[in-house]
Amino acid sequence: MPQEPRKSRTILRQKLEAREKLWPGVENDQLWYRRDRDGFITIPRLMPLIMSIMDDLSGKGFPVGQTYFEMWCRLYDEGFLTLNRPEEMAFHAGFSGQRALRTWRERVRRLQDLGFIDVKPGPLGEFSYVLFWNPYHVLRDHRQGIQEAKWRALEIRANEIRASDLDDPIPQRYRAREVFTADVDDDDPFRGYRSGRPPRERFTADLDDEIPF
Repeated sequence: MPQEPRKSRTILRQKLEAREKLWPGVENDQLWYRRDRDGFITIPRLMPLIMSIMDDLSGKGFPVGQTYFEMWCRLYDEGFLTLNRPEEMAFHAGFSGQRALRTWRERVRRLQDLGFIDVKPGPLGEFSYVLFWNPYHVLRDHRQGIQEAKWRALEIRANEIRASDLDDPIPQRYRAREVFTADVDDDDPFRGYRSGRPPRERFTADLDDEIPF
């Protein structure tokens, strides 16, 4: 274990030396250097791929990754968020116009349906509070609906960065939650769901998640 910090320092030094050769004279104050800046969060290194898989699971024409990421950028380590600025959240997620708020709420609801978050009502209405489950655990629940290439990429990269979340034990208290995936070729990913019937590709997962913090 004592060798780890030394190894990290060596890698950092090598990267700084490479940067100096490529961009001579560049200083940290010209870049976004987290040790000197405020206003940042912690995110999984695999977030881009996680968001891509989320969009696949959500269905054609109904991407949810950007909505998820915008809310994540407001999180602290407790993994819990109060949705007290929905109009702003909708705008930052890329929605504008008269239907912006409605569209954002539909995306939030879909994220809940897919199991990535849990939403609770409160003084702000139906969408007052949201809890973020560990996204790796949720993707593990959806294993059957994820493209093989993306699942393998997720596994390999997770191993590279030592993210062991996909191998976590399954907490008993969250077992047997129902999750579903929409057919990615379905023009209306909610078809059948609004009427109480499940989408065409649905399975009941015997796997589930725990709070990620």
